[in-house]
Amino acid sequence: MKESDLQYVLALQHVPNLGDASAKKLIRHAGSAEAVFKEKKSALLKIDGIGNYKLNELFSSENLKAAEQELEFIWQNDIQTFYYLDADYPEKLRHCPDGPILLFKRGNLDLVNKKILSIVGTRNVTTHGIAFCEKFVEDLALLDVVVVSGFAYGVDITAQRAAIKNGLQTVGCLAHGLNQIYPGVHQKYVQDVENNGGFLTDFWSTDVFDRNNFLKRNRIIAGLSEATVVIESAEKGGSLVTADIANSYNREVFAVPGRPSDSQSRGCNMLIKSQQAHVLTSAADLIYMLNWKPANEVKPVQKQLFIELEEEEEMLYAYLKDKGKEQLDLIALNCSIPTFKAATLLLNMELKGVVRPLPGKLFEAV
Repeated sequence: MKESDLQYVLALQHVPNLGDASAKKLIRHAGSAEAVFKEKKSALLKIDGIGNYKLNELFSSENLKAAEQELEFIWQNDIQTFYYLDADYPEKLRHCPDGPILLFKRGNLDLVNKKILSIVGTRNVTTHGIAFCEKFVEDLALLDVVVVSGFAYGVDITAQRAAIKNGLQTVGCLAHGLNQIYPGVHQKYVQDVENNGGFLTDFWSTDVFDRNNFLKRNRIIAGLSEATVVIESAEKGGSLVTADIANSYNREVFAVPGRPSDSQSRGCNMLIKSQQAHVLTSAADLIYMLNWKPANEVKPVQKQLFIELEEEEEMLYAYLKDKGKEQLDLIALNCSIPTFKAATLLLNMELKGVVRPLPGKLFEAV
């Protein structure tokens, strides 16, 4: 995007009370951000959903002046921008009506044709939540998943560190401009995130840090990905807002269940109970529901002469070779293995190329 075009997009983004959905209507009507500022107000007022309140400050000279200053910050700090009509704008976010007209990026992100998953949860994560999150991300490693989160305390940073540990890209969606990092204690993780993904935000360097920014930021977390996973959550919290936004975008939502007495599981249990989220007990559940395949799918076992299987994997493989197609619950029952463990074993076997999942929670040997 040319510098002059970017300045007009920034100016439109700066207009108070306008919002991204309305800004897109104006651009669609006029043909470009620059053309919006050159259009007659009377013509813009004819657009459905656009009124005096939204256009009241559109033609103020302060918008272009502020845009010029922010543009200087962008160039001086080597920040990349994603305009929602450009080819490199994140594809899934492009389809969200309130997705940002302009995103700011720092790092080495590659989101083209990627499996993208948002992982969110409480800041007060338990040891059980940390262990689940780390194992869950580890089990997704062979699928080359991009892990999106909010770079906050608790589940967020656990998921992003686990992604880096397993060689996956991770995206930190920030609730402030790229001139700062919150929380400050996470500054030590910034370089690792930028080397293995990066940061995205639609906030300017001049935006005031505010708690409401986090709720606005959550639409980007939900919109970037194919699905959102809630690891742990109390009865109220930002992760539940993200789950609600993801549902409004018709994206899949998953929640990790917990005991009713566990305060940090009540939000997840509520999502499941109200059918706003699928039950998530392992990576296998998500892979099955989304029908994800490994990035470099392993060849069938007949062509793999030396695939190593663990003892229990050998038992499951022999059972499926004998029975043919079988449901997960029956596999677990007849092999005397807990269902959650059988699901994990079958996931590992799928990644090794010796079994394949079928609709209806069926599996068969390859």
